[in-house]
Amino acid sequence: MGKYRCSVCNWTYDEEAEGQDFDSLPDSYTCPVCGAPKSAFVQEGGVKEEKGVETTVADKIVEQLEAFGVRYVYGIPGDSNLPLIDAIRRSDKIRFILTRHEETAAFMASAHGKMTSELGVCISIAGPGCTNLITGLMDAATDRSSVLAFAGQVPEVYLGSEAFQEIDQIELFKPFTEFSETIARDNQALKLLTMAVKYAYRKPGVSVLSTPTDILAEKLGEKVYSPEKRLFINKTSPKEEDVQRAAELINGCEKVTLFAGWGSRHSRDLLLEMSQKLKAPIATTSRAKGVIHETERFSVGVLGSIGSKHAAQAIKNSDLIFIIGSGFRQANLVPAGVKIVQTDIDPTKIGKTFDVDVGIVGDADLVLKALLPLLDEKDADREFLEHIDQMKASHREELEYEANDLSIPINPGYVVQAIKRHADKDAIICVDVGDHTYWFYKKFVCEGQRTFMSANIASMGFALPASLSAKLDYPDKQVICVTGDGGFGMLMGDFTTAVREGLGINVIVFNDGKLKNIKKEQLRDNYPEYGVSFPNPDFAEFARSTGGEGFRIEDPTQLDEALEKAFNSEKAALIDVVVDPDKTAASTKRVD
Repeated sequence: MGKYRCSVCNWTYDEEAEGQDFDSLPDSYTCPVCGAPKSAFVQEGGVKEEKGVETTVADKIVEQLEAFGVRYVYGIPGDSNLPLIDAIRRSDKIRFILTRHEETAAFMASAHGKMTSELGVCISIAGPGCTNLITGLMDAATDRSSVLAFAGQVPEVYLGSEAFQEIDQIELFKPFTEFSETIARDNQALKLLTMAVKYAYRKPGVSVLSTPTDILAEKLGEKVYSPEKRLFINKTSPKEEDVQRAAELINGCEKVTLFAGWGSRHSRDLLLEMSQKLKAPIATTSRAKGVIHETERFSVGVLGSIGSKHAAQAIKNSDLIFIIGSGFRQANLVPAGVKIVQTDIDPTKIGKTFDVDVGIVGDADLVLKALLPLLDEKDADREFLEHIDQMKASHREELEYEANDLSIPINPGYVVQAIKRHADKDAIICVDVGDHTYWFYKKFVCEGQRTFMSANIASMGFALPASLSAKLDYPDKQVICVTGDGGFGMLMGDFTTAVREGLGINVIVFNDGKLKNIKKEQLRDNYPEYGVSFPNPDFAEFARSTGGEGFRIEDPTQLDEALEKAFNSEKAALIDVVVDPDKTAASTKRVD
């Protein structure tokens, strides 16, 4: 016999004293003290499961993930997460992707969130598995990607006893997560999982659930929650008065430049319509590269250290800058006296580092839709546009020169133009962090290609995992990984994941035998070059040894043929390009 407590007034129903099982009471039963319904009662000491329940907590977690539309879980199995791994194995809706490193799993989850705006899910074991997740989860947290991480944990009964591989996971993850909790009882599982998903979508950001293995194995017969009744994701509408103030200010200025950030990534047509109405140049952040085709009349490309001179010129010439979906934290790029209108879904990003004349809290597409009808048609500033045209023409001449530069060692700019020649218009390009990042963002002209990077934490190693995730999400699209030997070397073991999973990604490695971006920073700060050089394996031979395609290029005249073969292959392919170790891309300051 058991006892059931009313969770409203704490009156207790004692089965022995009452002479009747609580479960046998009619559904219409109410608390005799406060009138709360039968559903408000909880069993003292935990939930009393129905006899014959076969499903476990792990089973129900997976069933709930299925209901939330999760399709992939990336990670590594082990003793502390085996019940959950086995439940995934038995799912016909969720595919487990085994990675060689937990950092890869976390990066894949982050990339999935960035590319699809859906929930990315990764899983690790206790101890070192958790610590290995941190960099990828930090990428998701700082780039605002919706990610849920399951952190396997030692049995709950051993927590706090210095058990093997036990660490304080909540304290580890709490500083950068939106939600971080331990599932300590079976009846908590679905509630905490739902809360974790809600918080991951809210900012968006990262949620972590610590899952003691003994709790995962306990029986649970609860029904999973309906996402239609539990999960609500809505866009933020701007205040009408803020939009009106912005329109009045914009209409009163002659030279307007639009600066589009990550928050505007779904607003291409609206941005173009506004640009044409205002005759306003459009610059983008590095993350938003490709949102606007960079061949458009008013496009001036990326602003910042990895961007174009004409983008900087457009900002410098402005009376007003309209910042759309970017925190734009570099105040030194804002000319003195220029007017600022800024919109973002996060009010803390508006006016973060400089004064803003009008701030609008809201989703970019809703703000643009509300603002467009209120704006006056402007006449083009011919002198300014002609100056921009001249700069763009000069840039094209520079690209044309590099496209024909057959010098040895290979010019990194030549590699970028070769990629451009073979990239599909709708290709997905994942770019790593290093000197090659500058070359790509300055020299690759997007005409429909989507680009992804580790923007705010700027972590090396991102591009390969992101490419794996991209090919899973978009199997029919060409996926290109642009990486350096430093970044690729960090997680190169997961090229085998591409081969095993049949993911036909194309990896281009800029091989210069050193951390060239660090070398550049040392020289900039008057330090001698030190500690940045390393011998590399034959990356092409490595790729072939895993079952993929591999090409090593030391002569630029061989690069086009290799790219054509790689891009036409259904296998994962790697092109190891030996580039000039002394030819670096210029840099100044950066905007994300």
